Amino acid sequence: MFSKSCQYAIQAILFISLKGDKGPVSIKTICEHQSVPSHFLAKILQQLVKQNFLISIKGPNGGFSINPNLVDFRLIDVVTLIDGTDIFNQCGIGLKQCSDAHPCPVHSTFKQVKEHVKNILTEKSLQELTNELRTGKTNLIEL
Repeated sequence: MFSKSCQYAIQAILFISLKGDKGPVSIKTICEHQSVPSHFLAKILQQLVKQNFLISIKGPNGGFSINPNLVDFRLIDVVTLIDGTDIFNQCGIGLKQCSDAHPCPVHSTFKQVKEHVKNILTEKSLQELTNELRTGKTNLIEL
């Protein structure tokens, strides 16, 4: 549903939030743990810095940290920044003219799925998701 850029942005923000209590998290560390290409991730992280989601710290002990003024932000904000909101409005099978008045064959079901995903991204804060990672309720490790 989300672009690779958006997936990597979400993974990186969650990882930085999880590990950032010990100081800035380097791109190298994120890439090693999340199997993300460093050149691609660098561009994504700079977007997140530019939009004040992250703070970039330069130098040998530098890296990225969550902007402390935004610890309560929602992942919907990241999705909107990277992919926009069109993913929540597009037809499930790609028709240009799909609506409640003129639905495609999967319109009703797909509409419910999109609304559910949007609600998930809107309801939980970064802090709540980080707490779930810390307690082992969820994880960021690919099996």
